[in-house]
Amino acid sequence: MKKLIVVLVFLFAATALFGQSIQVPDVMIGKWLDHNYDAVWDFSTTNIRILSTSGEVIFDFRGRTIKNFAPLLENGVPGVTFSCDETARTYRFLKPVLNTDLILEIDRTGLPRYNVTMKKQ
Repeated sequence: MKKLIVVLVFLFAATALFGQSIQVPDVMIGKWLDHNYDAVWDFSTTNIRILSTSGEVIFDFRGRTIKNFAPLLENGVPGVTFSCDETARTYRFLKPVLNTDLILEIDRTGLPRYNVTMKKQ
């Protein structure tokens, strides 16, 4: 019983320390171009990366401290939201059902909200 309690405490501590896992919905899997920064957002089932248009990894969310990762539904449009300690930003991705675009919104401390509609690559 004591071992079980120790293991549970360790798991809860690890979850708090390392953050939540990324679970990307199937409709978002793929690559979308942020034309403002010539950056490609690459979504797989368990990770999100930001790539240059030549394919270089600019940022990889794997292993980062992800918090509050959750699905959302805004005005009938599904998406996901999460924050990342390392970037000090909150991200929202909305996937309109009737087209292939992906809407990205980023809340940045001390800066205006960034908003772009990205085209599928």
